[in-house]
Amino acid sequence: MNAPHFCPAYPQPRRHKVSGWLMFFSARHSWLDALYERSYRMQMGEVHLPGLDLYMVNEPALVRQVLTNAGDNFPKSALLGEALEPLLGESIFTTNGTQWQRQRAMMDPAFAQARLNVAFPVMREATDAMLARLAALPDGVEHDLEVEMTHVTADIIFRTIFSEPMTGPDAHRVFDAFSRFQAQVPRLMLPSLFGKRWLRWPWDAWRSRRAAREIRGLLEKLVRPRYEAHRAGCPATRQDILASFLDARDSESGAPFAFEALVDQVAMLFLAGHETSASALTWATHLLAHAPDVQARVHAEVDAQLGDRAAELGDMKALPLTRNVFRETLRLFPPVGFMARQTAGACPMRKKQVPAGATVVVAPWLIHRHRDLWPEPDAFNPDRYDGDTAREALKQAYLPFGMGPRVCMGAAFALQEATLILAQLVRRYRLEAVPGHVPQPVGRLTIRSANGVRLRLFRRA
Repeated sequence: MNAPHFCPAYPQPRRHKVSGWLMFFSARHSWLDALYERSYRMQMGEVHLPGLDLYMVNEPALVRQVLTNAGDNFPKSALLGEALEPLLGESIFTTNGTQWQRQRAMMDPAFAQARLNVAFPVMREATDAMLARLAALPDGVEHDLEVEMTHVTADIIFRTIFSEPMTGPDAHRVFDAFSRFQAQVPRLMLPSLFGKRWLRWPWDAWRSRRAAREIRGLLEKLVRPRYEAHRAGCPATRQDILASFLDARDSESGAPFAFEALVDQVAMLFLAGHETSASALTWATHLLAHAPDVQARVHAEVDAQLGDRAAELGDMKALPLTRNVFRETLRLFPPVGFMARQTAGACPMRKKQVPAGATVVVAPWLIHRHRDLWPEPDAFNPDRYDGDTAREALKQAYLPFGMGPRVCMGAAFALQEATLILAQLVRRYRLEAVPGHVPQPVGRLTIRSANGVRLRLFRRA
């Protein structure tokens, strides 16, 4: 008889829907705390307060309607943009309409530098640096994997953008600044969401801007000398994403990115390129530590494919279980747990007339755990992707990278990166849970653990 699947802890939903005010104050710490039992079963829910019309859509057909028409009828909501503006400015992550289209056209050529055959050696170098850091730890030591996953993914995206590694002290400063910035996002966004901007504490805004300045300051130090050299006509010495951004021209005006706009896009790419992957990889290590049978199978798969040699790009397709572990992690802990859109005009949804200017939320966290869409929705079961049952759920109710025209451009990059990191980590170490330590998921900018993810690492023979 097969052992029961591990079900990771998450904030238990309330039995009944609460008042808008209680929902608001619960969500200031983590929007997961505002959910109730019916949230995981409903097709569409709604909240109405003075100045607020909010609709939460879980039905797959409605989700496609919202996300595949995101650029027209359902532009990106300004709520998240307001909270992220101190860090991202007017980047492709927050803009809409023709501004977004022109930015996207300028940036598309740069992603040639993120092609897997170009990026894989960079990923391998950063992963080897991660293994070297872990090798310096005593065997069996308790370690917070959240810090390490943040470091390695930041290192990978730094090398991809700038052609240079991210050093340890810088990694920890960025990690600390991002943690502080993330903690402020719901505090700044939720008052706007509930139509109560006056409830924003000036202290929260100050802390958010201070953390954003730290992150942007580090990025500006790297961008400035190459920006000035490019303006002076000096030939490029590196072929990376920053070089492509510097060469990019607006299709209408022919103008390049101004310095601040360039930093906006680099900050966006740095955020999107490491924060989401770091979140998911951290949860993957937690799940593997609590599913030793799955971990043993991953190790056997990696060992059979790689033996004692270095990993190559072609090996990644030969590690289906390792990839499925990450796919299942993205289902249980989608890094971007909710996506907010705004109705450009009134529109019908499930026999209701949604007014213009309403906020429409698509929540992968709820859709991925929906009681009517997935068998054992709270269980960690990477084998679910091998059967016919999951194919329909994958097509209808799996959107860790979004959907439609604003789908994540780095999805293939993230899957390859995660497969390599997990394969190399399990190849070298046995991950063991720390008794009594239960990571507590919180929904902020991404889904992180409020108390870290502490594991013990034991070297394999």
